[in-house]
Amino acid sequence: MSQALLVLTNLPDASTAQKLARQLVEQKLAACVNILPAVQSVYRWQGAVEEAVEVTLFIKTMQACYMELQSTILSAHPYQTPEIIAVAIDQGLPAYLDWMAQETKRDIHV
Repeated sequence: MSQALLVLTNLPDASTAQKLARQLVEQKLAACVNILPAVQSVYRWQGAVEEAVEVTLFIKTMQACYMELQSTILSAHPYQTPEIIAVAIDQGLPAYLDWMAQETKRDIHV
């Protein structure tokens, strides 16, 4: 089985986050996306310390989907350099990890 991943990204508002989350699940690039509202971000951008209220996505996916998922996030994301961080899931409820694998399994037509 492919490695399970938790991918994180932040978006500027709930509407953009909801649209991207739905797109990722509909395209079977993610089994589930959690949308966390109103996180306060403090970061350095182009030499200045910035603050923003953002919406965080926790994206549950598999390694086999990662490159296409990253490309989809990049094409839909309004930020010039969006945060896209993938964390390997080393442990988890086997039934849940199996479900993730099934929900991201895509038919490949050649």
